[in-house]
Amino acid sequence: MDADTIAAIATAPGRGGIGVVRVSGAKVPDIAQGVLGRLPRARNATVATFRDAHGVPLDQGLALYFAAPHSFTGQPVLELQGHGGPAVLNLVLQRCIELGARPAEPGEFTKRAFLSGKLDLAQAESVADLIEAASSEGALSAARSLVGEFSARVHAVVDGLTTLRMHVEACIDFPDEDIDPADLSTIAQKVEALRQQLADLVGAAGQGVVLRDGLTVVLIGRPNVGKSSLLNRLAQQDLAIVTPIAGTTRDQVRASILIKGVPIHLVDTAGLRETDDPVERIGIARTWQALELAGAVVLLTEAGEMVAETEAEILSRLPPNLPMAWVYNKIDLHGQPAGHRVESQHASFRISALTGEGVEALQGWLLQVAGWKPGGEGVFMARTRHLTALRSAATHLDRGATVGRQLELMAEELRLAQQALGTITGEFTADDLLGEIFSRFCIGK
Repeated sequence: MDADTIAAIATAPGRGGIGVVRVSGAKVPDIAQGVLGRLPRARNATVATFRDAHGVPLDQGLALYFAAPHSFTGQPVLELQGHGGPAVLNLVLQRCIELGARPAEPGEFTKRAFLSGKLDLAQAESVADLIEAASSEGALSAARSLVGEFSARVHAVVDGLTTLRMHVEACIDFPDEDIDPADLSTIAQKVEALRQQLADLVGAAGQGVVLRDGLTVVLIGRPNVGKSSLLNRLAQQDLAIVTPIAGTTRDQVRASILIKGVPIHLVDTAGLRETDDPVERIGIARTWQALELAGAVVLLTEAGEMVAETEAEILSRLPPNLPMAWVYNKIDLHGQPAGHRVESQHASFRISALTGEGVEALQGWLLQVAGWKPGGEGVFMARTRHLTALRSAATHLDRGATVGRQLELMAEELRLAQQALGTITGEFTADDLLGEIFSRFCIGK
């Protein structure tokens, strides 16, 4: 644990009714004496005047002292809750620095909580996710991770792996011919049970990743098929210019929306066609670039029109396994009813972006592609690195299940699976990864 005492303004930048300066470290008692004239009683809110080096009042508010190890960071912590003006908060912060603290780095308070064992790494990350949540569903999922639901499920698998590894290692100590067939059967059953646990965990984590990061959806097609109209309809506001003139959209127009609490990032692109306009050609090139980063693509054509060479080229250049919806727009002009058909990763829809007919079914498909499931009470916030670690552990378990009586190979696969899971909660984590994770936090957390 770092011996330095750190201080920072813990409330958001700007003016507010209340502002908090947070201090953590061994020098907290001395800083409290210098600012308040005394060390407040632990875990009791104390009305106090915050003073400078000459005893001049800086502010008046509440002081909260938390003695080690009963604090967020595990160190002595002082919180000075005063008025929320930037000038007065900076005066109080500078006074703490004068008395021996240094400015905290982004995420340093939460990092100290992790290093002192107050939180594991998944819980520490959920602090930032809770702050940054873009929807109520995301906030609730982050809160579940913060109180340890995600970590508990990971630890349950790790505990199962530990028990299984002990069993396998015990069997390795005996010659192959002495291994009881009942032991092999029990090991196989335990491996299969752990594989199922991991599969369930991967599914829940995948939904959590979607709640956190969202799904990027690229709208493509020829000019004037209604891409901008569909963007405006989904976003429920006029973000993209809509005209009957071909080539109106020259550059990407982006919008982020929420469907059932899931962030969907829409990208409206330039219409794909042959053109001599240099600006439009740049926009078309950017359309193809956007597809490389897409999580799904919506290909628009006009209802009642024949499929053109443009659509054939689009299909030939789409990344493999990219979910795609073929949308036949403008059914209001052609007297066609709304409808849809979904087959695996591909789907087709008849809609009117102008009237909204059929758009709800398209929204449902986007949710399906995003991995959303109704009733997300058990969903917790997860990150891409968590999902990668879970899938790695699942791969090692799958390999372990295929080695038969070669228990040495199984023992190694089980060890690697446990190590992959350990990166989620922090048992096996490189220092550079810790630096990357906590540097993304806001200062004061």
